[in-house]
Amino acid sequence: ESGDRIEPTFGEEADDDGSSRTDPEQPELDVGMRDELQRLGSAIAAKRGEDGKSIAARPVAGARPQQPLTRIVALFVAAPPEADFHGPDLVVAAEKAGLDFGDLGIFHRLLSGKPEAGPVFSMANMVKPGSFDMTQIEALRTPGVSFFMTLPGPMSALDAWEAMLPTAQRLAELLEGRVLDEGRNALGRQRIAHLRDELRAWDRKQERNQIRPR
Repeated sequence: ESGDRIEPTFGEEADDDGSSRTDPEQPELDVGMRDELQRLGSAIAAKRGEDGKSIAARPVAGARPQQPLTRIVALFVAAPPEADFHGPDLVVAAEKAGLDFGDLGIFHRLLSGKPEAGPVFSMANMVKPGSFDMTQIEALRTPGVSFFMTLPGPMSALDAWEAMLPTAQRLAELLEGRVLDEGRNALGRQRIAHLRDELRAWDRKQERNQIRPR
């Protein structure tokens, strides 16, 4: 609401093999951005809960919309140094990447044929309050956007990640931006593999929790 600009940071360098090396002092996610994503994620989870009666609970990891928000997984796409993304270009790129503008004034990827299940993941502005005002989109300038998925969601955490990552990469390609991890460091192969392992473990935990003795 203050219109504060949240600058991306580039504290990670790529090793020769293309993997990443992270500065140990780099925080995972700064407080301001974490609070904004928590607010948006909580609103999405609440909306999913309101619509939960129309979504049958399924024995699939993560597909338990009646559960409260437990985790947010984020990626960022930052504009080139000393540059911003322009609103009209961002909207066109989002549409080409398969995103739909919707609830909370942000973009979402919805399940095909099941929009009532809620977003698989969403894309918000990196500038507070995170939403996009389409009446002022021509004037919009932003240093980047935030991709985030809320867990549990309408599909398994790993499947949602495997949908979100290439979408963020596609948007970055279209806008000549850079994909960053939760610490807003360059996203390398090691970090991607680590996140996949984390989400695979999260899914297994959800599956165990759903198998309860009578």
